[in-house]
Amino acid sequence: MQTCASATTVAFAGLEARRVEVQVQMTGGQPGIVIVGLGDKAVSESRERVRAAFASIGLAIPAGRFVVNLAPADMPKEGTHYDLPIALALMAAIGAVPRDALDGVICFGEVGLDGALASAPGALPAAMAAHGMGAGFICPEVCGAEAAWAGGEVVAAPSLLALVNHFRGGATLKAPERGDLISGAGAPDLRDVRGQEQAKRALEIAAAGAHNILFVGPPGAGKSMLAQRLPGLLPPLSSEELLEVSMLHSVAGLLERGRLTRTRPFRAPHHSASMAALVGGGLRAKPGELSLAHQGVLFLDELPEFSQQALDALRQPLENGNVLIARANHHVTYPARILLAAAMNPCRCGGGPGAGACRRGPRCAADYQARLSGPLLDRIDIQLDVPPVTAADLALPPPIEGTAEAAARVARAREAQTARGAGLNAILDLQSLERLAAPDAPGAALLAKAAESLALSARAYHRTLKVARTVADLDGSDAVRRIHVAEALSLKRQWAGADPGGLARVS
Repeated sequence: MQTCASATTVAFAGLEARRVEVQVQMTGGQPGIVIVGLGDKAVSESRERVRAAFASIGLAIPAGRFVVNLAPADMPKEGTHYDLPIALALMAAIGAVPRDALDGVICFGEVGLDGALASAPGALPAAMAAHGMGAGFICPEVCGAEAAWAGGEVVAAPSLLALVNHFRGGATLKAPERGDLISGAGAPDLRDVRGQEQAKRALEIAAAGAHNILFVGPPGAGKSMLAQRLPGLLPPLSSEELLEVSMLHSVAGLLERGRLTRTRPFRAPHHSASMAALVGGGLRAKPGELSLAHQGVLFLDELPEFSQQALDALRQPLENGNVLIARANHHVTYPARILLAAAMNPCRCGGGPGAGACRRGPRCAADYQARLSGPLLDRIDIQLDVPPVTAADLALPPPIEGTAEAAARVARAREAQTARGAGLNAILDLQSLERLAAPDAPGAALLAKAAESLALSARAYHRTLKVARTVADLDGSDAVRRIHVAEALSLKRQWAGADPGGLARVS
């Protein structure tokens, strides 16, 4: 019997999977299994799951004290995927499996009390890390379709007993096949929305340049319908984006049977969501809704109803495109490059016409809208009033153009931005913005006059220019002209009626 053996697994720091050695040695002292190496509660409970699994498959653990060390010992270890490497290292230590069978492989998975292997979050990034290390990957059968996307040698077993037979040559396990790649057809169509032509145009501009958008209007105006159709306007995920988004969803445990989709994520959390649920965090620093919407749309309905703390936590990620979750002994970074779509009523009463109209006066709307901080609104490029839908609008025939036609224009605009090599318009840096979005003389004069009369902040000034660049891209224009600047200015609701610099006179 070997008294010392080891297996290899990974620890997660955000999406990064770091190598961890699971070392097992039999020592003197009181019989039992002791796990050291800064593991969390799930890791410490692993010894009971492994002990019960061994008993279920008829494997006796010799009397003695087994010390399991997770190295490096100063790195926090979280999750149930340490069960399988601990179990295999113990098996190697007592001679149940060949010791060299664990060389050059990464082990990952949860062990049930009956010896069956169960899934654990993060199989895809763990398999990607194994492939990058030039190692094989051993995982539960239910994770095989997910892990197969990483390439390399993958062994997916239904149970510990099946793994023992595989290592001893009794019954070799077949390599798993990749899960399905879903195209994402069947998204809601813009043709379902009657009226609201200006809102549809704003939605198209938001999709073309990845601009954050806020709809303000009474209940029933179609704000949620519009936001739900935004992902259909966006181009499918590229291969690189698909991998990154899938790894995020894998860490969160949201990949079902290894199925990947090219449709961009659409997340719509309830307004009661906590700050940790929205931006990420909690005991194990998991990705929040903000990161789960990476490369897609985060829809926040009833925006002022979210807690002030949660809304303020959005400000830095909206600017930087990532979330940093800091802890006393470590920190985790998750990507969060999203298109924010939000909706709200003009006031708490609803603000709609007829019986739903506000009877408390202008102060109701002012107090309700004051829940949104100026810095947050500054990061929302498009803010549009959405009027109520009339009976005449509902009686109209379906629009001639739908999602497919608008998505084609969005794709052409994005191709123009890609060709310039500076990224999408919403994330242009200052140098690129001055080079690519400088308006013509009439447009510059209009923007300067609007900035002065409306006391625009520097961020609002630059974001208006970014929207104007997107409008020009949709128009197929290399230059940003006055009419493009005028439309960009009209998409800020707090300017409605102000007619800055003669917006109403722009033809």
